Amino acid sequence: GDEELGTRFLRMIDEFRYPENGASTSDIREIRRMKARIDDERLPHGADRNTHTKLGRGALTDIEWTVQLLTMMHAHEHEELHNTSTLEVLDVLAEKRIIPPEQVRILREAWLFATNARNSLVLVKGRRMDQLPGPGPALAQVAGAAGWDPEDYQGYLEQYLRLTRKARQVVDEVFWGEQSMEP
Repeated sequence: GDEELGTRFLRMIDEFRYPENGASTSDIREIRRMKARIDDERLPHGADRNTHTKLGRGALTDIEWTVQLLTMMHAHEHEELHNTSTLEVLDVLAEKRIIPPEQVRILREAWLFATNARNSLVLVKGRRMDQLPGPGPALAQVAGAAGWDPEDYQGYLEQYLRLTRKARQVVDEVFWGEQSMEP
């Protein structure tokens, strides 16, 4: 597309991405409402919320919504948050101690593992997929594509569940927690 048009568009929406005084309490409430609705509506019928790499509990979108909300809340104070890279923004969140470094570590590990799992699904299935298969040969293939011993597919699944469960705890506290989200 037209690079100049893209640049103008990004400048135009900066006031929404990086509010001048940070996200207001009503903005935060509305963002939470929107995410709750999307969580209910977007998960495909029959999908397992525990092992869906994109829309699952503690998976990619949970982490990305949390990072984006923190960006909206704090980018007016920290220019380094004017960034669309989830991993780079996580670095800034830790460096500026906007959230504890341990929470950043948990979100980063889960994001990287879920991204690797999602990419491994594409390698195995030959098309974009977000749902990890249940225990068995298909999961062994995904585990192998992710760099694990295919015979340890159960360990792979347990690691995914452990990391996303911890990430969901951080998301529950940081994204959904009323007290911790005050601007």
